[in-house]
Amino acid sequence: MPKSRTSYLSRRGLIAAGGALGLVAALSACGGTDSAKGETGKDKDKGAAASGPWTFKDDLGKDISLKAAPKNIVAYTGTAAALYDYGVQVKGVFGPTKTADGKPDVQAGSMDISKVEILGNVYDEFNVEKYAALQPELLVTNTWDGTYWYVPEASKDKILKLAPAAAIGVGGDASLDKSLERTADLAKSLGADLNSKKTADAKARFEAAAAKVREATKANPGIKVLVGSGSADLFYVSTPKTSADLKYFETLGVEFITPDKDKLDAGGFFESLSWENAGKYKADLVLLDNRTGTLQSQELKAKPTWAEMPAVKAGQVAPRVTEPIYSYEKCAQILEDLAKAIQNAKKVS
Repeated sequence: MPKSRTSYLSRRGLIAAGGALGLVAALSACGGTDSAKGETGKDKDKGAAASGPWTFKDDLGKDISLKAAPKNIVAYTGTAAALYDYGVQVKGVFGPTKTADGKPDVQAGSMDISKVEILGNVYDEFNVEKYAALQPELLVTNTWDGTYWYVPEASKDKILKLAPAAAIGVGGDASLDKSLERTADLAKSLGADLNSKKTADAKARFEAAAAKVREATKANPGIKVLVGSGSADLFYVSTPKTSADLKYFETLGVEFITPDKDKLDAGGFFESLSWENAGKYKADLVLLDNRTGTLQSQELKAKPTWAEMPAVKAGQVAPRVTEPIYSYEKCAQILEDLAKAIQNAKKVS
């Protein structure tokens, strides 16, 4: 889901639009494995050693090697939120972190945003001077399309010279379960204990939630789900084929409406519909982009075609976490909410 919020409506353009302009989209990638030297046998999930070399192979295929596990970490907000759930604290963040009223953005998750340096709060905003002052040892972000998510193109070279960067795939060929594994791999390499009760309980909850979705789709078959996002002028319908979360949901039995292939954006992620044509696809359940800046149900009431959608008329609209925080804790909640939405939906299309 995510290049510039306004420069072009591609995977990056639509995803980034979740901030100030309210565009939309969805994706996710993955790959590779990591290695924290010194981890063997039953200690393999205990995290990186307190001292000694630190290595990690990221999802862009880059091998990162440091003399010791990095302490001064700066991360994209959503990635930082996932690391936080594993007990890994970052020094600074970039990306949607706080709303206009100063509250944590949905992408900040459980982080205490007062304890991190915010280097940029919107797309294409990144204070390089503040970043340098943090003496960064590692920059961490996601990757949707082979680029570093939310690292501005104009200042990318300066930023990447200051510290090595690691990217976790959340677009392309990735599925949500794989993106979760890779984020956990990174957290482990940075010292997280994946055998902790909190993490073990979160993973068990995630697996139970996945089972609930399977049960819901079997108990209530034929529910057609449309994934959309609203802006002032356009309604975006995402395809499940290039989104990590939606691809995973399909394996659990969720039946998505897939936009016409020849109508998709250049990246192959979504179809843009004028509001006059927003009712093109009939669905029983709408999953609506929940990101700050996108139009929510209350705001969309003024759009006649929205109000006439079968799912909307039936009150069958649920939030869609378009950019998941890739920790088992946060993704378990996503699956639990999805199971309830499908279980409670009625055929109306």
